[in-house]
Amino acid sequence: MNRSPILILTVLIVGAFLVLATAVSTPAETPEDFEKRVMPQVVEDAPEPPQLTDAQLALQDDLRAIGEGFEGAAGIAVTKAGDLVTMSYQGETPFPQQSVSKLWVAMTALDLADEDALSLDEMVTIREQDLTVFYQPIRDIVKRRGAFTSDYRDLLDRAITQSDNTANDRLLRRIGGPQAVEGFLRRNRIEGVQFGTDERNKQSAIAGLEWRQAYSTGNAFYEARDRVPEDERRQAFNSYLSDPIDGATAEGIAVALARLARGDLLSPASTELLLATLEETRSGPKRLKGGVPDGWSFGHKTGTGQYFDGVQSGYNDVGILTAPDGTVYTIAVLIGRTTTSYAARFEMMQSVTRAVVGYHEGLDAAVA
Repeated sequence: MNRSPILILTVLIVGAFLVLATAVSTPAETPEDFEKRVMPQVVEDAPEPPQLTDAQLALQDDLRAIGEGFEGAAGIAVTKAGDLVTMSYQGETPFPQQSVSKLWVAMTALDLADEDALSLDEMVTIREQDLTVFYQPIRDIVKRRGAFTSDYRDLLDRAITQSDNTANDRLLRRIGGPQAVEGFLRRNRIEGVQFGTDERNKQSAIAGLEWRQAYSTGNAFYEARDRVPEDERRQAFNSYLSDPIDGATAEGIAVALARLARGDLLSPASTELLLATLEETRSGPKRLKGGVPDGWSFGHKTGTGQYFDGVQSGYNDVGILTAPDGTVYTIAVLIGRTTTSYAARFEMMQSVTRAVVGYHEGLDAAVA
Protein backbone atom coordinates (compact mmCIF):
# COMPACT_ATOMS: atom_id res chain seq x y z
CA MET A 1 0.00 0.00 0.00
CA ASN A 2 1.30 3.54 -0.88
CA ARG A 3 1.56 5.49 2.38
CA SER A 4 2.52 8.89 0.85
CA PRO A 5 -1.05 10.20 0.52
CA ILE A 6 -1.83 9.19 4.11
CA LEU A 7 1.34 10.87 5.34
CA ILE A 8 0.56 14.03 3.43
CA LEU A 9 -3.01 14.06 4.76
CA THR A 10 -1.76 13.62 8.31
CA VAL A 11 0.67 16.52 7.95
CA LEU A 12 -2.12 18.71 6.58
CA ILE A 13 -4.46 17.81 9.44
CA VAL A 14 -1.79 18.50 12.07
CA GLY A 15 -0.91 21.80 10.39
CA ALA A 16 -4.54 22.83 10.30
CA PHE A 17 -4.92 21.93 13.96
CA LEU A 18 -1.90 24.06 14.88
CA VAL A 19 -3.23 27.05 12.92
CA LEU A 20 -6.61 26.66 14.62
CA ALA A 21 -5.01 26.39 18.03
CA THR A 22 -2.99 29.52 17.39
CA ALA A 23 -6.10 31.40 16.29
CA VAL A 24 -7.96 30.30 19.41
CA SER A 25 -5.12 31.20 21.75
CA THR A 26 -4.53 34.58 20.05
CA PRO A 27 -7.89 36.38 19.79
CA ALA A 28 -8.43 39.16 17.26
CA GLU A 29 -7.09 42.53 18.39
CA THR A 30 -9.82 44.68 19.91
CA PRO A 31 -9.99 48.48 19.40
CA GLU A 32 -8.88 48.88 23.01
CA ASP A 33 -5.85 46.63 22.43
CA PHE A 34 -4.97 48.59 19.30
CA GLU A 35 -5.15 51.88 21.19
CA LYS A 36 -2.89 50.54 23.93
CA ARG A 37 -0.39 49.32 21.32
CA VAL A 38 -0.16 52.52 19.27
CA MET A 39 -0.73 55.22 21.90
CA PRO A 40 2.35 56.59 23.67
CA GLN A 41 2.85 55.44 27.21
CA VAL A 42 1.18 57.52 29.88
CA VAL A 43 3.66 59.51 31.87
CA GLU A 44 4.11 58.72 35.52
CA ASP A 45 2.08 60.69 38.04
CA ALA A 46 3.81 63.80 39.30
CA PRO A 47 5.05 63.49 42.89
CA GLU A 48 2.77 64.82 45.58
CA PRO A 49 3.72 68.43 46.41
CA PRO A 50 4.76 69.20 50.00
CA GLN A 51 2.47 70.87 52.52
CA LEU A 52 2.11 74.64 52.32
CA THR A 53 4.46 76.74 54.42
CA ASP A 54 3.24 79.68 56.50
CA ALA A 55 4.29 82.06 53.71
CA GLN A 56 2.40 79.99 51.14
CA LEU A 57 -0.67 79.86 53.34
CA ALA A 58 -0.46 83.65 53.58
CA LEU A 59 -0.33 83.88 49.78
CA GLN A 60 -3.34 81.59 49.55
CA ASP A 61 -5.18 83.89 51.96
CA ASP A 62 -4.30 86.81 49.69
CA LEU A 63 -5.70 84.94 46.67
CA ARG A 64 -8.88 84.19 48.57
CA ALA A 65 -9.29 87.84 49.53
CA ILE A 66 -8.77 88.91 45.91
CA GLY A 67 -11.26 86.35 44.63
CA GLU A 68 -13.91 87.08 47.25
CA GLY A 69 -13.57 90.81 46.63
CA PHE A 70 -14.28 90.43 42.92
CA GLU A 71 -17.83 90.75 41.61
CA GLY A 72 -18.05 87.64 39.51
CA ALA A 73 -17.33 83.91 39.47
CA ALA A 74 -13.58 83.35 39.34
CA GLY A 75 -10.93 80.72 39.92
CA ILE A 76 -7.35 81.61 40.81
CA ALA A 77 -4.29 79.38 41.13
CA VAL A 78 -0.56 79.88 41.53
CA THR A 79 1.95 77.05 41.21
CA LYS A 80 5.65 77.14 42.01
CA ALA A 81 7.18 75.22 39.13
CA GLY A 82 10.11 73.85 41.10
CA ASP A 83 8.05 71.63 43.40
CA LEU A 84 4.49 72.04 42.02
CA VAL A 85 3.26 73.59 45.27
CA THR A 86 -0.07 75.22 44.42
CA MET A 87 -2.04 77.95 46.18
CA SER A 88 -5.56 78.68 44.99
CA TYR A 89 -9.01 80.14 45.39
CA GLN A 90 -11.87 78.17 43.79
CA GLY A 91 -9.01 76.30 42.15
CA GLU A 92 -10.90 73.06 41.57
CA THR A 93 -13.99 74.62 39.96
CA PRO A 94 -14.17 74.33 36.15
CA PHE A 95 -14.58 77.57 34.19
CA PRO A 96 -14.77 78.30 30.45
CA GLN A 97 -11.32 78.50 28.87
CA GLN A 98 -12.21 80.16 25.59
CA SER A 99 -8.93 80.89 23.74
CA VAL A 100 -6.81 79.59 26.60
CA SER A 101 -7.59 76.21 25.02
CA LYS A 102 -5.30 77.15 22.13
CA LEU A 103 -2.44 76.21 24.46
CA TRP A 104 -3.37 72.54 24.25
CA VAL A 105 -3.56 72.62 20.46
CA ALA A 106 -0.05 74.07 20.35
CA MET A 107 1.27 71.47 22.81
CA THR A 108 -0.31 68.61 20.89
CA ALA A 109 1.25 69.89 17.65
CA LEU A 110 4.67 70.17 19.26
CA ASP A 111 4.30 66.72 20.79
CA LEU A 112 3.65 65.34 17.30
CA ALA A 113 6.69 67.23 16.03
CA ASP A 114 8.77 65.62 18.78
CA GLU A 115 7.56 62.22 17.53
CA ASP A 116 8.42 63.13 13.91
CA ALA A 117 4.72 62.84 13.06
CA LEU A 118 4.49 66.50 12.04
CA SER A 119 6.94 68.94 10.52
CA LEU A 120 6.28 72.53 11.54
CA ASP A 121 7.85 73.52 8.22
CA GLU A 122 5.10 71.74 6.30
CA MET A 123 3.34 74.22 4.03
CA VAL A 124 -0.39 74.89 4.28
CA THR A 125 -2.78 77.07 2.29
CA ILE A 126 -5.68 78.86 3.97
CA ARG A 127 -8.68 79.50 1.74
CA GLU A 128 -12.12 80.95 2.31
CA GLN A 129 -13.51 77.57 3.38
CA ASP A 130 -10.97 77.48 6.23
CA LEU A 131 -12.11 80.75 7.83
CA THR A 132 -13.80 80.67 11.22
CA VAL A 133 -15.36 83.35 13.40
CA PHE A 134 -14.52 86.35 15.58
CA TYR A 135 -10.86 87.36 15.75
CA GLN A 136 -8.97 85.99 12.75
CA PRO A 137 -6.43 88.39 11.18
CA ILE A 138 -5.71 85.80 8.48
CA ARG A 139 -9.17 86.50 7.09
CA ASP A 140 -8.08 89.94 5.86
CA ILE A 141 -5.18 88.36 3.96
CA VAL A 142 -7.46 85.76 2.39
CA LYS A 143 -9.93 88.46 1.38
CA ARG A 144 -7.18 90.45 -0.36
CA ARG A 145 -5.32 87.58 -2.01
CA GLY A 146 -7.90 84.83 -2.26
CA ALA A 147 -5.64 82.51 -0.24
CA PHE A 148 -2.80 82.58 2.27
CA THR A 149 0.11 80.12 2.19
CA SER A 150 2.44 79.62 5.12
CA ASP A 151 3.69 76.77 7.34
CA TYR A 152 2.36 75.23 10.53
CA ARG A 153 5.04 76.93 12.62
CA ASP A 154 3.56 80.26 11.55
CA LEU A 155 0.01 79.10 12.29
CA LEU A 156 1.05 78.01 15.78
CA ASP A 157 2.66 81.39 16.38
CA ARG A 158 -0.43 83.25 15.16
CA ALA A 159 -2.75 81.10 17.25
CA ILE A 160 -0.82 81.87 20.44
CA THR A 161 0.46 85.43 19.98
CA GLN A 162 -2.55 86.83 18.09
CA SER A 163 -5.21 84.33 19.20
CA ASP A 164 -6.15 83.89 15.55
CA ASN A 165 -9.10 81.48 15.43
CA THR A 166 -8.54 80.42 11.83
CA ALA A 167 -4.86 79.68 12.45
CA ASN A 168 -5.81 77.61 15.50
CA ASP A 169 -8.58 75.64 13.82
CA ARG A 170 -6.46 74.84 10.75
CA LEU A 171 -3.62 73.61 12.98
CA LEU A 172 -6.15 71.62 15.00
CA ARG A 173 -7.42 69.91 11.86
CA ARG A 174 -3.88 68.97 10.83
CA ILE A 175 -3.04 67.33 14.15
CA GLY A 176 -6.14 65.15 14.21
CA GLY A 177 -8.89 67.32 15.67
CA PRO A 178 -10.24 67.58 19.22
CA GLN A 179 -9.75 63.86 19.85
CA ALA A 180 -5.99 64.23 19.35
CA VAL A 181 -5.83 67.09 21.84
CA GLU A 182 -7.88 65.18 24.42
CA GLY A 183 -5.51 62.25 23.88
CA PHE A 184 -2.52 64.46 24.62
CA LEU A 185 -4.15 65.73 27.82
CA ARG A 186 -5.04 62.25 29.04
CA ARG A 187 -1.70 60.63 28.17
CA ASN A 188 0.12 63.32 30.11
CA ARG A 189 -2.25 63.15 33.08
CA ILE A 190 -3.17 66.82 32.75
CA GLU A 191 -6.04 66.84 35.21
CA GLY A 192 -8.90 69.30 35.50
CA VAL A 193 -8.66 70.31 31.82
CA GLN A 194 -10.82 69.33 28.87
CA PHE A 195 -10.40 70.74 25.38
CA GLY A 196 -13.89 70.61 23.91
CA THR A 197 -14.07 71.44 20.23
CA ASP A 198 -12.94 73.89 17.57
CA GLU A 199 -13.79 77.59 17.60
CA ARG A 200 -16.42 77.35 14.88
CA ASN A 201 -18.60 74.84 16.66
CA LYS A 202 -17.96 76.10 20.18
CA GLN A 203 -18.85 79.71 19.46
CA SER A 204 -21.87 78.69 17.38
CA ALA A 205 -23.24 76.50 20.17
CA ILE A 206 -22.79 79.25 22.77
CA ALA A 207 -24.89 81.51 20.53
CA GLY A 208 -27.59 78.89 19.97
CA LEU A 209 -26.53 78.26 16.37
CA GLU A 210 -25.18 75.44 14.25
CA TRP A 211 -22.08 76.40 12.27
CA ARG A 212 -22.43 77.40 8.64
CA GLN A 213 -19.43 78.42 6.58
CA ALA A 214 -21.28 81.55 5.46
CA TYR A 215 -20.89 82.85 9.04
CA SER A 216 -17.13 83.26 8.54
CA THR A 217 -17.27 86.45 6.49
CA GLY A 218 -18.43 89.97 7.22
CA ASN A 219 -21.04 90.33 9.97
CA ALA A 220 -22.90 87.15 9.03
CA PHE A 221 -22.29 85.44 12.38
CA TYR A 222 -23.49 88.45 14.38
CA GLU A 223 -26.58 88.83 12.20
CA ALA A 224 -27.44 85.14 12.55
CA ARG A 225 -26.91 85.33 16.32
CA ASP A 226 -29.25 88.31 16.54
CA ARG A 227 -31.97 86.27 14.84
CA VAL A 228 -31.85 83.52 17.48
CA PRO A 229 -34.92 83.83 19.75
CA GLU A 230 -33.90 85.35 23.07
CA ASP A 231 -35.04 82.38 25.16
CA GLU A 232 -33.06 79.95 22.98
CA ARG A 233 -29.96 82.06 23.13
CA ARG A 234 -30.23 82.47 26.89
CA GLN A 235 -30.60 78.72 27.31
CA ALA A 236 -27.55 78.03 25.12
CA PHE A 237 -25.49 80.68 26.88
CA ASN A 238 -26.38 79.53 30.39
CA SER A 239 -25.90 75.89 29.43
CA TYR A 240 -22.35 76.66 28.35
CA LEU A 241 -21.59 78.55 31.56
CA SER A 242 -22.99 75.81 33.78
CA ASP A 243 -21.13 73.00 31.98
CA PRO A 244 -18.54 74.46 29.59
CA ILE A 245 -17.41 72.12 26.84
CA ASP A 246 -13.92 73.60 27.25
CA GLY A 247 -14.07 73.68 31.04
CA ALA A 248 -10.87 73.75 33.06
CA THR A 249 -9.85 74.42 36.62
CA ALA A 250 -7.37 77.11 37.59
CA GLU A 251 -5.31 74.52 39.46
CA GLY A 252 -5.28 72.17 36.48
CA ILE A 253 -3.98 74.87 34.16
CA ALA A 254 -1.44 76.25 36.62
CA VAL A 255 0.04 72.82 37.31
CA ALA A 256 0.10 71.94 33.60
CA LEU A 257 1.94 75.17 32.78
CA ALA A 258 4.40 74.44 35.59
CA ARG A 259 5.07 71.02 34.12
CA LEU A 260 5.56 72.63 30.72
CA ALA A 261 8.07 75.08 32.17
CA ARG A 262 9.92 72.23 33.90
CA GLY A 263 10.25 70.37 30.61
CA ASP A 264 7.99 67.51 31.68
CA LEU A 265 5.64 67.60 28.70
CA LEU A 266 7.69 68.32 25.57
CA SER A 267 11.23 68.01 24.27
CA PRO A 268 13.70 70.75 25.27
CA ALA A 269 13.50 72.32 21.80
CA SER A 270 9.69 72.31 21.74
CA THR A 271 9.51 73.58 25.32
CA GLU A 272 11.83 76.45 24.48
CA LEU A 273 9.83 77.31 21.36
CA LEU A 274 6.49 77.42 23.15
CA LEU A 275 7.81 79.40 26.12
CA ALA A 276 9.35 81.95 23.77
CA THR A 277 6.11 82.16 21.78
CA LEU A 278 4.06 82.78 24.93
CA GLU A 279 6.30 85.72 25.78
CA GLU A 280 5.39 87.29 22.42
CA THR A 281 1.63 87.25 23.14
CA ARG A 282 0.09 90.58 22.18
CA SER A 283 -3.37 90.23 23.68
CA GLY A 284 -4.26 91.20 27.24
CA PRO A 285 -1.43 93.61 28.14
CA LYS A 286 -3.50 94.94 31.07
CA ARG A 287 -4.50 91.58 32.49
CA LEU A 288 -1.96 89.58 34.52
CA LYS A 289 0.89 91.12 32.55
CA GLY A 290 -0.06 94.59 33.78
CA GLY A 291 1.15 93.67 37.28
CA VAL A 292 4.57 92.33 36.23
CA PRO A 293 7.41 94.55 37.55
CA ASP A 294 10.63 95.40 35.77
CA GLY A 295 13.18 92.62 35.79
CA TRP A 296 10.57 89.85 35.68
CA SER A 297 9.43 88.06 32.50
CA PHE A 298 5.97 86.77 31.65
CA GLY A 299 4.61 84.55 28.89
CA HIS A 300 0.85 84.09 28.74
CA LYS A 301 -2.33 83.22 26.85
CA THR A 302 -5.63 85.03 27.17
CA GLY A 303 -9.20 83.88 26.59
CA THR A 304 -12.30 86.01 26.05
CA GLY A 305 -15.87 84.78 25.66
CA GLN A 306 -19.11 86.10 24.25
CA TYR A 307 -21.47 88.61 25.85
CA PHE A 308 -25.16 88.09 26.42
CA ASP A 309 -27.53 90.30 28.38
CA GLY A 310 -24.62 92.18 29.97
CA VAL A 311 -22.80 89.01 31.11
CA GLN A 312 -19.49 87.79 29.70
CA SER A 313 -18.82 84.07 29.39
CA GLY A 314 -15.15 83.76 30.21
CA TYR A 315 -12.47 86.41 30.66
CA ASN A 316 -9.15 84.75 31.37
CA ASP A 317 -5.39 84.99 31.48
CA VAL A 318 -2.89 82.26 32.30
CA GLY A 319 0.87 82.36 32.13
CA ILE A 320 4.39 81.70 33.32
CA LEU A 321 6.05 84.30 35.54
CA THR A 322 9.83 84.23 36.01
CA ALA A 323 11.60 86.13 38.77
CA PRO A 324 14.98 87.83 38.25
CA ASP A 325 16.65 84.95 40.10
CA GLY A 326 15.09 82.40 37.73
CA THR A 327 12.35 81.12 40.04
CA VAL A 328 9.29 80.20 37.98
CA TYR A 329 5.66 80.60 39.02
CA THR A 330 2.60 79.83 36.93
CA ILE A 331 -0.64 81.74 37.31
CA ALA A 332 -4.16 81.00 36.12
CA VAL A 333 -7.05 83.42 36.55
CA LEU A 334 -10.35 82.28 35.06
CA ILE A 335 -13.43 84.50 35.24
CA GLY A 336 -16.47 82.43 34.37
CA ARG A 337 -19.25 84.98 34.60
CA THR A 338 -19.03 88.70 35.29
CA THR A 339 -20.73 92.03 34.64
CA THR A 340 -17.93 94.14 36.09
CA SER A 341 -15.98 96.77 34.20
CA TYR A 342 -12.76 95.98 32.39
CA ALA A 343 -10.94 98.17 34.89
CA ALA A 344 -12.16 95.97 37.75
CA ARG A 345 -11.06 92.83 35.92
CA PHE A 346 -7.64 94.29 35.19
CA GLU A 347 -7.19 95.30 38.80
CA MET A 348 -8.17 91.85 40.08
CA MET A 349 -5.77 90.08 37.74
CA GLN A 350 -2.92 92.47 38.39
CA SER A 351 -3.49 92.06 42.13
CA VAL A 352 -2.84 88.33 41.72
CA THR A 353 0.44 89.02 39.93
CA ARG A 354 1.49 91.52 42.56
CA ALA A 355 0.63 89.03 45.32
CA VAL A 356 2.95 86.44 43.77
CA VAL A 357 5.72 89.00 43.36
CA GLY A 358 5.26 90.10 46.96
CA TYR A 359 5.42 86.51 48.16
CA HIS A 360 8.67 85.91 46.28
CA GLU A 361 10.27 89.13 47.42
CA GLY A 362 9.25 88.32 51.00
CA LEU A 363 11.14 85.04 50.75
CA ASP A 364 14.22 86.89 49.50
CA ALA A 365 13.98 89.34 52.39
CA ALA A 366 13.65 86.53 54.90
CA VAL A 367 16.79 84.84 53.53
CA ALA A 368 18.72 88.10 53.59
